[in-house]
Amino acid sequence: MTHAIPAQDALLDPKDAMTEPLHYTKYLVDGKLHEWRGDMADVYSPIRTLVDGAEQPVYLGSAPDLKREQGLEALDAARKAYDFGRGDWPTMPAAERIAAMEKFIDRMVEQREIVVKLLMWEICKRKKDAVKEFTRTVEYLRDTITEYKELHREGSSIQNVEGTLAQIRRGPLGVVLCLGPYNYPLNETFCVLLPAILMGNTAVFKPAKYGVLLITPLLEAFRDCFPPGVVNIVFGRGRELAAPIMQTGQVDVLALIGNSKSSNALISQHPKPNRVRQVLGLEAKNPAIILPDADLDLAVKECVKGAWSYNGQRCTALKVIYVHKYVRREFLEKFAAATDALSVGLPFRDAVITPLPERGKVEAMQAYVTEAVEKGAEVVNAKGGETAGAIFFPAILFPTSRDTAIFREEQFGPVCPVIEFEDLEEVMADIAESDYGQQASVFSQDPSAMGPVIDQLVNQVCRVNLNASCQRGPDALPFTGRKDSAVATLSVRAALRSFSIRTLVACGEGRKNTLEGVVSGRHSTFSSMDYLL
Repeated sequence: MTHAIPAQDALLDPKDAMTEPLHYTKYLVDGKLHEWRGDMADVYSPIRTLVDGAEQPVYLGSAPDLKREQGLEALDAARKAYDFGRGDWPTMPAAERIAAMEKFIDRMVEQREIVVKLLMWEICKRKKDAVKEFTRTVEYLRDTITEYKELHREGSSIQNVEGTLAQIRRGPLGVVLCLGPYNYPLNETFCVLLPAILMGNTAVFKPAKYGVLLITPLLEAFRDCFPPGVVNIVFGRGRELAAPIMQTGQVDVLALIGNSKSSNALISQHPKPNRVRQVLGLEAKNPAIILPDADLDLAVKECVKGAWSYNGQRCTALKVIYVHKYVRREFLEKFAAATDALSVGLPFRDAVITPLPERGKVEAMQAYVTEAVEKGAEVVNAKGGETAGAIFFPAILFPTSRDTAIFREEQFGPVCPVIEFEDLEEVMADIAESDYGQQASVFSQDPSAMGPVIDQLVNQVCRVNLNASCQRGPDALPFTGRKDSAVATLSVRAALRSFSIRTLVACGEGRKNTLEGVVSGRHSTFSSMDYLL
């Protein structure tokens, strides 16, 4: 592996090239793009090139490094737009909110090329995955509108329950503080931000530290498609912006895709934390369990995909593999060979292994490997742990001691521990004692062996994948976790419910004329029989 990888070469598609740095100096508050004249945060790509013989990261541009005052201005704008549920947006007819969302999606599609390009340069997501993230996000938002219409139709009726007439709909919760992740800075963020907005909430959104520039082409669309204060977008550091916002006690929902340490720290700063609805996607330590009768070729294929896709930088990645002693040797040989065959390089050519975005990530992966080796493990695959700039080639560790950081922690990167087992109870004890409980994968060809494993795992994790790697999709399925892995549920349907609350209007049967008058006179947007098509 070469030490430095050229950032731009003859085979780079011209439309994928960064011809000049992007310096974005605006932020969105109260429906206006404000010009920032203060400190700027430089943005560098994980991609490195040779400059005067020295290896340097490619400079991509800069974004505003806003301060506490700007964060609080954004919060004030969101509060004003919500106005304790009395604002124009939360009381707006559903059809009008849908129209605003549809307009935004159309405007978003216009920016596809630049957003995909920045996904590749900022976080080194390979091109086909960057395209997929954008396309999947658009599809998710359109499916959300369809689901919202269905949700609204369910509320377009009046029930008679023991002489009480009631119309039940879902209403907004208030002001949302939305903090997105760097690994899916578009999809994971918009799949919480936009459903929250559609339900009538207002929001302050701070993009992730990595993947910040790719949000900037969409600010004008947010400004033009939603009323002032509904969506406010600020750039900067979390402790400078998010912490002061939470300390005001004026946030009703914390929507965070990240880690439990960050979410706990923010919630603890709210003066009334019990009043904050939490919608959190957090860490995971998803195991694969390979039983002695497993189809090893299939298991290897799925484990390679599960452990190394986007360099393992996914909460749904396989992060520890348990393999039965009878098949351990054969599995490891095949897993190591398949791993070493992965392509390495820049995202533009769809290399599987690409540079790691986080500063210090290569060193962090090396530290996991060093400690595990010191405690008896070996790097099984020949290329494991090789580095080139910000690239760290996947390392498979065996035998891995349970007394290591790589066993306990979510590594969120290309290092995977393998543990041999003979008694399945040892595996189940590990999973039960783990701080995490998102998903698990089980590989077996014997239904009678699979069944008891399923019955134990479903009470430890929230998705059991049979002969397949862990994953989020399809987006219509619930996505959540136990313990420190999640709070609330996300999916096309569940996200709308996570950002809303059931509310009803009721009266006695003997006073139905009042309710009939409100509905027939179209005096209320809530109490109406409008049927969205």
